[in-house]
Amino acid sequence: MLDVMGEEQPPQGTRTYKHPGARRALITLLGPAFVASIAYVDPGNVAANLTAGAKYGYLLVWVLVAANIMAVLVQYQSAKLGIVTGKSLPEILGERLKPFWRRAFWLQAEVVAAATDLAEVVGGALALHLLFGLPLPLGAVIVGAVSMLLLAVQAREKQRPFEFIIMFLLGILTIGFLAGLVISPPDPKAALAGLVPRFQGPDSVLLAASMLGATVMPHAIYVHSALSRDRHRPDENEHIPTSAVARLVRATRLDVVAALAIAGIVNIGMLLLAASTLGGEAGTDTIEGAHAAITANLGPVIGVVFAVGLLASGLASTSVGCYAGGTIMQGLLKIRIPVMARRVVTLIPAVVLLSVGFDPTWALILSQVVLSFGIPFVLVPLVVLTSNKALMGQFADGLALRMAAIISVVLVVALNLVLLWFTFSGRG
Repeated sequence: MLDVMGEEQPPQGTRTYKHPGARRALITLLGPAFVASIAYVDPGNVAANLTAGAKYGYLLVWVLVAANIMAVLVQYQSAKLGIVTGKSLPEILGERLKPFWRRAFWLQAEVVAAATDLAEVVGGALALHLLFGLPLPLGAVIVGAVSMLLLAVQAREKQRPFEFIIMFLLGILTIGFLAGLVISPPDPKAALAGLVPRFQGPDSVLLAASMLGATVMPHAIYVHSALSRDRHRPDENEHIPTSAVARLVRATRLDVVAALAIAGIVNIGMLLLAASTLGGEAGTDTIEGAHAAITANLGPVIGVVFAVGLLASGLASTSVGCYAGGTIMQGLLKIRIPVMARRVVTLIPAVVLLSVGFDPTWALILSQVVLSFGIPFVLVPLVVLTSNKALMGQFADGLALRMAAIISVVLVVALNLVLLWFTFSGRG
């Protein structure tokens, strides 16, 4: 077991820490958080941010800032859990839950991961339709095929190349979503005024709940603990000195802040672009409508760049989402399904929905509703486990971090309840 209480002597039956992580340059330890951060710039976020900017201008900038702070907190806790324990969050829950509750927990987590993956495939298919006019079902198949190639890299236990690919796609989507700001820069004073928390009628409250509540992605939290574990502690029986663990935790903190800062800039940039370009235009509450308006206002080149960014978002996020589903199943059920088989199975719902003419925007909205059900199931256990000194030792959350996490959990869950109530009451 990991020495979290300061003991430098390895327990019997374990190997001594040999890999050079403690001596590597700090920058070489970065990567897992950039993979997890893709969940925060997926097509669902694109739709929410563009809608917020088009309808309310700069009013809801503060929502994205608050959401990003929460994201940094929970992703750091997840990564720390994986490093300190040598196990992923699903694995720890699988060991602690009784069989019936373990299977029930897996079922809800699997449904949430599938719903998230659905939105990401739909987003990628929309991008191919915008770029090349491809039918949406064919676009979904192409997105699934390309994601299989990306997952094949990770399946060969080559996590570092997989991280580089995802980081490259993150760079592409960053350029794609922010390029329009060069031609249509936002109003600095109005943007700063958007940092003041306020609303403009009940519809803005609903949209804020959607933006904030859907920002914390359950599958990203599950998978981040596994990504950090696989990168830094691939063998849980290997004894790692406490000083090395502390260094890895510090590197992880930097990793999370850097990755989520980029994701936050992209999200805020999309809202600013919509506010400066799409404000007051009809039909911009869908991705297709927003793309058409961006093309009309900023030119076809920016329209193409935006669609390329959306494609990169769909490809990267669906690959990470599919990998997260495998992590959940393996940790909770101790069952490992070949990643290619999982990709084919999870691709079917998106292809079927798009083939029968289901509105892609509604598919994105419904996926976010399903996703909101799973948020408390991952946040509550995460806070409990990272505060457990018997499990985390000296790396357990301190009082300030624990209180911030509890406040975040209460706020996110409350806002998701508001979102669900508005959705099913028909008041949205």
